[in-house]
Formats: sequence, structure tokens, C-alpha cells
Amino acid sequence: MKKIVALTIIAAALAVSACNTVAGAGRDVSAAGSAVAATAEDAKN
Repeated sequence: MKKIVALTIIAAALAVSACNTVAGAGRDVSAAGSAVAATAEDAKN
């Protein structure tokens, strides 16, 4: 029983850290896309 509880806690911790990592990557990609769009707009003008 103790092993099941310990494994559940470890799995929950890994799931939470993975969500934070994916969210951070999404923000980075969004920022890069905005930079590319701004540069393209400047080049167009």
C-alpha cells in the first residue's frame, strides 16, 4: 500500500512539472512568432 501511495505522489509531481514545461515552451514559441511577424511587418514597410 505504501508503494502505491509513493508511486502516485511521484507520478503527480512528474505530471505537474511536465505541464509547466509545456506551457513555458508554448510561451517561447509564441514570443518567437511575434518577433518574426514584427520583423516581416517592418520589412514590408
